Amino acid sequence: MTAPDPIARPKIDTSRPHPARMYDYFLGGKDNYPVDQEAAERFIAAAPEVKVAVRANRAFMRRAVRHVVGEGGIRQILDIGTGLPTEPNVHQIAREIAPETRVAYVDNDPIVGTHSMALLDDDEGISVVLADLREPRAILDHPDVRKVIDLNEPVALLLVAVLHFVQDDEDPAAIMSTLLDALPTGSYLILTHATVDFHEDRRKDAVAIYKNASATMNPRTHADVLAFFEGFTLLDPGLVTVPTWRPDGTDEKPDPNLPPIGFYGGVGRKDA
Repeated sequence: MTAPDPIARPKIDTSRPHPARMYDYFLGGKDNYPVDQEAAERFIAAAPEVKVAVRANRAFMRRAVRHVVGEGGIRQILDIGTGLPTEPNVHQIAREIAPETRVAYVDNDPIVGTHSMALLDDDEGISVVLADLREPRAILDHPDVRKVIDLNEPVALLLVAVLHFVQDDEDPAAIMSTLLDALPTGSYLILTHATVDFHEDRRKDAVAIYKNASATMNPRTHADVLAFFEGFTLLDPGLVTVPTWRPDGTDEKPDPNLPPIGFYGGVGRKDA
């Protein structure tokens, strides 16, 4: 397994909440700091469905990965915005079906790399890379990504609950174009994205909490998220809320007493 150079790795910033650590807190993890916990608790107060939502998001990811590996024949995965390790991790899910699957994990939080290296065994088929989605070309060209990802062969690109941290003025469409154009025919895009389409209050109080975090939250409409799949053929049932994408009966049932889950999810295939 390859990893970021520890000398070049920046220090962990615990002065502001970080989305990856807040997400870890929502999932019941312990790889977070008081600043993340305080922000997460305020988010929960404003959006009480969030804990169920993040679990549903991960369940979608598991189903989607199983599909692209099992039925799509994918043997290499580029997971950008991977977040802190939460079992089962992407490589564990994929390797239950195809043990030879290679995975490059990419995140911009140094704590993610630190904890990933501590938990993952020495494995030449896995890379952990410190990089930012806002610099897609740097990710694609990173030597530790290219050690495990061959862009001449189909790749599954995972962007799970990360693109909504890219602001409109940071040109998410251009970021997506750079990433998707680099993928060969037969590749897949697995994407989830926050939305406030289902909430009358537009979750303004919850979204505002991220203004003091290391990245702001930018929920988008169904049409906006759908545009990120341009050039890819969406698999049935299309772009839908994450619990309704090919449920397999093992997932947590939605709580009727909680507001709707505000995550869209979809899987697209590059056919040409």
